[in-house]
Amino acid sequence: MNTILDLISRLLNSGAGNLAAYLAAHVLLCLVPAFFIAGAMTTLIPKETITRYLGRNTPPFISYPAAAAAGFLLAVCSCTVIPLFAGIYKKGAGLGPAITFLFVAPAVNILALSYTGTVLGMDLALARLLLSLAFGIGIGLIMALTFRDEDAARDKKKDDLFTGQGSMRRDAVIFLLLLVVLLLIGTLQIELLKQSYFQIEIPFSGANRFQELLTRLVPFDPSRGEEGVTAQGVVLIGLLVLIGISAWKGLGKIFEGFNPWTWISISLVGLTLLTASLGIIPRTSGLTVLFTGKFLGVMMTIILLGWMLKTRLTTVEIQGFLWETWRFVKQIFPLLVAGVFVVGMIRELIQPVWIQTLTGSNTLLGNFIGVVFGVFMYFPTLVEVPIAQMFLSLGMHPGPLLAYLISDPELSLQSILITASIIGRLKAWIYVLWVALFSTLSGLLYGYWADGIHPALLVLILAAILGLLATGLRFYSHKQAPIYSPERG
Repeated sequence: MNTILDLISRLLNSGAGNLAAYLAAHVLLCLVPAFFIAGAMTTLIPKETITRYLGRNTPPFISYPAAAAAGFLLAVCSCTVIPLFAGIYKKGAGLGPAITFLFVAPAVNILALSYTGTVLGMDLALARLLLSLAFGIGIGLIMALTFRDEDAARDKKKDDLFTGQGSMRRDAVIFLLLLVVLLLIGTLQIELLKQSYFQIEIPFSGANRFQELLTRLVPFDPSRGEEGVTAQGVVLIGLLVLIGISAWKGLGKIFEGFNPWTWISISLVGLTLLTASLGIIPRTSGLTVLFTGKFLGVMMTIILLGWMLKTRLTTVEIQGFLWETWRFVKQIFPLLVAGVFVVGMIRELIQPVWIQTLTGSNTLLGNFIGVVFGVFMYFPTLVEVPIAQMFLSLGMHPGPLLAYLISDPELSLQSILITASIIGRLKAWIYVLWVALFSTLSGLLYGYWADGIHPALLVLILAAILGLLATGLRFYSHKQAPIYSPERG
């Protein structure tokens, strides 16, 4: 009995420590701007601007890149992409572009990519982006070719949903770009931003003892992907709690009008980002506060964003922007918290030798195991990133790691069942087959790169894949030519 209680205690402590470390170290300068970007995209970019290019009457060399771009721009997570996929498919999108959107959106949305780059490195984030785009379009083409007769039959039902001519206001474009700048300043690791330009000393005799207490409460082992909690992190976690409380009362009721809680929550977000961008070092005599280039850049960007909110956006735009941002937070953040807590407990159980034995090298089997794990151990978008970091620290090869990251948002059991209810079981399972195949292939390619394959050979492999995709696109365009002819018009 004591053994079981001891195990439960160790699991809970490991989960709580992992959660505290992630909230303090990774969430703020990465996720907070990304949530606001997602909210701004949803509100400020007219739906017609994205969806008008997905219609079945649109030439494939336009519709497939547009579907991939829509998946990125809409910033949807894996738990929201399926209803969006159902909507665009049933209202006029061709099967191929709709499948491309379904594949690309959860894998390369702004939240997933920024978090992947921050935690796992920009090289893996870039590989995730490029391979997901290429193979997402490839899977869409294959599905369209396989079921072109059924898709042509659906085309008889005319739908002009995708013919809108919406466009963004210039001020909305600038506001969105400033949010992207804020994200880049917070996540880029360059000397200009990391360098400290001046510092101050704050007398606080208990600072170093407080840090020692935190280290004892949340012990960490870098070799297992554990990070611990700093005194600065505790302050940031407290600010996050205050943001949640104030946003619940301020942003959750934004369509009832602006109230004091609205402005309190927005101000707390700015204060939290500024605090996170500082360098704070506990010492025996007090705290050394470093004012970095990151802090100066975040401060200037926040000032510009505040000015635009006050003077350049309409009330309706601000309300929609804040509501959509809060909706993303409510939808994703609780899952992130729960998932990271579970990761901490899993880390306590997993033996490094298991990971090293099964996925420690870039083999076909190792990459396929990464894909299988994505099917049966589903975690929502963003949660798979800390899990991937844990596996990387335990010995997983970067190739199988990428195979897992690409397949996890696509192939969960529940998403397979829901997709089957939308497009039919046969189409759904053929889609699953191709996703598994291309995810494994993606892992192999990235694994070759990580192992230092000769660049010329890798270029030849990529050229062969792109050649197959181009051939499929040409064949598809030829077969579908009658559908796009003016006489059908």
